[in-house]
Amino acid sequence: MPEPSRSIGNADLIDRRVLVVDDDPTVTEVVSEYLRSAGFVVDHVADGFAAIEAEARIGPDLIVLDRMLPGIDGIEACRRIRTTSATPIILLTALGSEDERIKGLEAGADDYLTKPFSPRELVLRVQSILRRSMTEFAPESPLDRGPFHIDPSARVATMDGRHLNLTVREFDLLSFLVKHPRQAFSREELLSAVWGWTYGDLSTVTVHVRRLREKIEPDPTQPTLLTTVWGIGYRMDLPEGARESS
Repeated sequence: MPEPSRSIGNADLIDRRVLVVDDDPTVTEVVSEYLRSAGFVVDHVADGFAAIEAEARIGPDLIVLDRMLPGIDGIEACRRIRTTSATPIILLTALGSEDERIKGLEAGADDYLTKPFSPRELVLRVQSILRRSMTEFAPESPLDRGPFHIDPSARVATMDGRHLNLTVREFDLLSFLVKHPRQAFSREELLSAVWGWTYGDLSTVTVHVRRLREKIEPDPTQPTLLTTVWGIGYRMDLPEGARESS
């Protein structure tokens, strides 16, 4: 019989490795100091190409990535990292427009903060994402429903036997919706239920729904699984006969 799930606390995050990518020495110093005070091991590089190399070489648990970088910018660096890695990425940006934030999310960022930001808030975001991405949870039974196989403990998802290369946020969203088929959820409800946020930019949900559709729908422009419920939000439309098994 599976053991009850154990909550992951901040003590479990001690010595997790965070890669900070920023060419501003002041920002780097402040961010690194706060992260180290919270128990993280911090590495630092100052440009986009170095970020890609360091991610492959160091294998950090999370990346804090500035939007404006020499070499290639943070958006392109994020996009290239995403071709080979699902490492969580928090994007730092001085460009506060919705279009700019959406660009970062569409490139594969899991979260973003707009400069100027509170270093304490950044630490809280890092802790929140890492708690969700850690695999030291007590074992949870895999879920088979419709075309999906979800293994929460290993954080592996397949569709019709095909591995789905998902980011942390995409995996959390898919798992939640597959567990609650044919139920409509608003963006506010998904923001809270999936990621534990009581406030935040609702475009975060919109972008991750769009990215998830690109990975599970034959035609993302005409979704048949992750559908839009007009005036409400989104719903996972699995076949009526799809039942949970483990």
